[in-house]
Amino acid sequence: MSTPTRTSFDVAHLGHVEMLTDRFDESLDFFTRVYGLKLSGRDDRSAYLRAWDDYEFHSLKLTAADTTGVGHIGYRAASAQALDRRVAAIEASDFTAHGWVEGDMGHGRAFRFEDPFGHVFELYYDTRRAEPAEDDRPSLKNMASRFTGVPPRRIDHLNLLAEDVTEFRRFMETCLGSRVTEMIQLDNGRIGGCWFTVNNKTYDLACTEEHGGGMGRLHHVTYATDQREDILRAADLFLEAGVHIETGPHKHAIQGTFFLYVWEPAGNRVELANAGARLILAPDWEPVVWTEDERRKGQAWGLKTIETFHTHGTPPVKR
Repeated sequence: MSTPTRTSFDVAHLGHVEMLTDRFDESLDFFTRVYGLKLSGRDDRSAYLRAWDDYEFHSLKLTAADTTGVGHIGYRAASAQALDRRVAAIEASDFTAHGWVEGDMGHGRAFRFEDPFGHVFELYYDTRRAEPAEDDRPSLKNMASRFTGVPPRRIDHLNLLAEDVTEFRRFMETCLGSRVTEMIQLDNGRIGGCWFTVNNKTYDLACTEEHGGGMGRLHHVTYATDQREDILRAADLFLEAGVHIETGPHKHAIQGTFFLYVWEPAGNRVELANAGARLILAPDWEPVVWTEDERRKGQAWGLKTIETFHTHGTPPVKR
């Protein structure tokens, strides 16, 4: 008899990512005018953005800073009681717990903690729903706001960089109750990458090995489109706007997503992706393991991955 691999239902989903930028006005213009996110609100240092079908007030918190990268990653708990259970698990672990913080424009109080590589996470339950203006209200009341064409539908995942992916896996399983859906096993015994989920999505966070010598770095943040053709149209729009297209459109072998990677004005990598209708429904799902030799073959199809994809992260490493 198989054993269930999903052991916790305490965390509902990835809620938001705080992205740091040292070119705030240019970054905000990119995410709203070019990338197609909606502006929900602003405070002194941050803009709160969301895709057209994100139900929460924001899924990207864009914050002015003297650096780039990720400020924190927010997950929403399944209930107030589930939040308390996760907090107890984190406090009983050997990982760094920062404790409770007040919320912001998008959600109530949150519990912050940190992985061994400098990435700060938070868990919250009380949230603020998206509040579309009258001219942004959808015709279909089961959508968060009006469909506006090519722009992304919802936040999908992010990719963090870590020196030891095995230790990061222990952090995700211990603190968030995540399970691994796919992974890369290197010939030297190390894990080259892990793809995690807290629900039935194929993944909401990936962690790959840091090759640039940095600490606490971001590889990319990804939003999902309705269909693959939206990504092709977006490539034309990025071209017209003078956006640096790093790689794609191609199809990943791991997770099978159709993708396009670009750099926003401050240098943070962002992706548009479409995974079709792929879900992880098996309660006893075992990770798909990719060997180093299999990964050398590259993507499922498309051009070979360029070198910067393996070395560029934010913030940049000072040499």
